[in-house]
Amino acid sequence: MTATVATPSVTSSPSRHARALAEVTRSYAALPPDLPVRLAKRTSNLFRDRHAAAGPGLDLSAFRGVVEVRPGHAGGPATALVGGLTTYEQLVDELLPHGYVPLVVPQLRTITIGGAVTGLGIEAASFRNGLPHESVLEMRILTGDGEVVTATPDGEHADLFHTFPNSYGSLGYALDLLIELEPARPYVALRHVRFDTVGALTGATAEVMATQTWDGDRVDFVDGVVFGPSEAYLCLGRWTDHLEGQARPSDYTGQQVFYRSIQQRRTDVLTAHDYLWRWDTDWFWCSRAFGAQHPTVRRLWPSRLLRSDVYWKIVAFENRHHVMGRIERLRGLPGRERVVQDVEIPLDATAEFVDWFLREVPIEPVWLCPVQLREQEPRGETPWPLYPMRRGERYVNVGFWSTVAVAPGATDGDVNRRIEAEVSRLGGHKSLYSDAFYDEATFAALYGGTAYGPVKQRYDPRGRFPTLYEKAVQAR
Repeated sequence: MTATVATPSVTSSPSRHARALAEVTRSYAALPPDLPVRLAKRTSNLFRDRHAAAGPGLDLSAFRGVVEVRPGHAGGPATALVGGLTTYEQLVDELLPHGYVPLVVPQLRTITIGGAVTGLGIEAASFRNGLPHESVLEMRILTGDGEVVTATPDGEHADLFHTFPNSYGSLGYALDLLIELEPARPYVALRHVRFDTVGALTGATAEVMATQTWDGDRVDFVDGVVFGPSEAYLCLGRWTDHLEGQARPSDYTGQQVFYRSIQQRRTDVLTAHDYLWRWDTDWFWCSRAFGAQHPTVRRLWPSRLLRSDVYWKIVAFENRHHVMGRIERLRGLPGRERVVQDVEIPLDATAEFVDWFLREVPIEPVWLCPVQLREQEPRGETPWPLYPMRRGERYVNVGFWSTVAVAPGATDGDVNRRIEAEVSRLGGHKSLYSDAFYDEATFAALYGGTAYGPVKQRYDPRGRFPTLYEKAVQAR
């Protein structure tokens, strides 16, 4: 990676980083050659049930931290060289003091940048900055044959660069990435605009995506929440140096719950740090399932443990031991189907999808996050074949995360299959971090099978990594 270093390293020194790069191929070669390779991680943001893997995992924990921050010059963007196992929490903590943030900061603190690039990340800046992998200028990837290659958009390994997003570690692991940054301000000022129908909200969304303004104000961030068929909000944010008339910034890291403020306040101001993690404190609204939003429980629950990774550990414990499931069966209650999904729907079809969802699936609220690929020519191109969104087309990510009762005569998975069918009917795609039920042919058609096969064969000829289908659908 050849950009000139203009600022001292932040936490991961260049020399330590170089030693980690020299060591990683030896560590990989020491793994049992007859067992699938898995990544040794203590945390995960995946919601797929995974089969237990035999043998030791590959430890890439040395690839954490910001190695270098490089201010922009001659009109170019600022950049940072970062380890692939760096969480966005660490990135924000290390970059904000320099006055920068990544172009897109996914909602949950423990998502790693390598995970967001090989998976899929999205947030309220995605209507203007696209997806996290679009800010990557180059990355070093450990491939299935044990080699470390530098992938760029138009170099020798351009095929790997373009198929790596949404490959979920089936093609390799990102050891480090050179990413673009944008300048940050101290605060984010918010406007919460209510609409009586989802159709009215998507109409306003089209205007915001086209102009990056609303009612005369600049818009740097936009997402939304649908509380029901007749109550939906756009949350419009902009960078600011001021408190905009407030005595102090709002604090949703303790007793107050951010998503409830959307219904209660027309305007608000948060620090940049708290805005970026506004959804993490209560895992959007999912903390209510653990009682964390009950006033008495909230007072007793330490603020430092109001975090998505704490809730995830509770879910992981339940997935392993099924304590609540056994209690519900003893009470004669029906089984529950997990419906945890994020789907990208074309903007023009979003109201139709959400109206269908609210009728057919008893889950509220629903999160909306507009997204469009960054404006680069040629328009209409699908530059990321494993998640084939088209340049110039506007989408909305629709997120819903809960469980539903398994109806009499139904089976676990039926609701998710109906959602998959409706998403496909409307020309959308769904993220693969959670349960998927596609047959192999349908999956290949939706997720770049013709592009994936040759790249898989080139970089993992012995099949050391499970395939994307094995990971996403068969949970290997």
